Amino acid sequence: MADPVDRRTVEVDGDELSYLVAGEPDLPPLLLLHGTFWSRVWAPVLPELGRTACCIALDLPGFGASTGELTPEQATVPALAQTVVRAADALGLDSFDVAGHDIGGGIAQHLAATTGRVRKMVLMNAVMFDSWPVPAVERFRDAEVRASTGTADLLKARETSTRGSTIRPLSEEELTDYLSPWHEPARVRSWMAMAAAADSRYTLALVPALKEAAAPTRLVWGRDDDFQKLEYARRYAEEIPNADLVVVEGKHIPTEDSPHEVARAIVEHLGAAS
Repeated sequence: MADPVDRRTVEVDGDELSYLVAGEPDLPPLLLLHGTFWSRVWAPVLPELGRTACCIALDLPGFGASTGELTPEQATVPALAQTVVRAADALGLDSFDVAGHDIGGGIAQHLAATTGRVRKMVLMNAVMFDSWPVPAVERFRDAEVRASTGTADLLKARETSTRGSTIRPLSEEELTDYLSPWHEPARVRSWMAMAAAADSRYTLALVPALKEAAAPTRLVWGRDDDFQKLEYARRYAEEIPNADLVVVEGKHIPTEDSPHEVARAIVEHLGAAS
């Protein structure tokens, strides 16, 4: 039997952006976005999601298996949202559902608030309001810190962060897979560019437009996330119209801790009548 998840590429702004795809092309499109990790965070749920949606889990430039290298100016939430729009254009997606994790959730909010192309949205342990950047990311806003951080340094920091992002201990094989992009200096620089560009003013500025757009939104949240606290998800569900919250067992990457529960919550939301 063929693997239900495949990896492909699409050219955007001269870069080959890699993405994981699951589901038949005639199913409703679901664009899945990452933040300080990469498309690997969505891998545990793609086979299940692919039964009801054509899933495209994109690697941003300089992340995962994509080519390119981000600068801090290219790594802001608004700039990355424009990159995602161009990727959607290249993939032939006029309108789509979107799911965002971590800073990818900030990108998803920007798309929902400003483009008119998002049908439904899922935010999974995502940045919102003034919940970010967390200290481990914020320190890279200092140019001297970035200049003094080598590949081995960031790899060690990413290992610590990844180990702390799940309740279930990742196997050594899984951990190696998660960390694999950050053996390459260009991807290290891209990660630090995203960290340098992390700024809560982008998500705070979106709140009025999110309230007006009222895109049907489900927040799916790992209960014990140390990075993006559950209290922010509760606040979003209370303040933004047409949003609800499903809490699952897990930390910052609940797809690893509760994959079936996460997938079920997403499928239920996308399949519900608007």
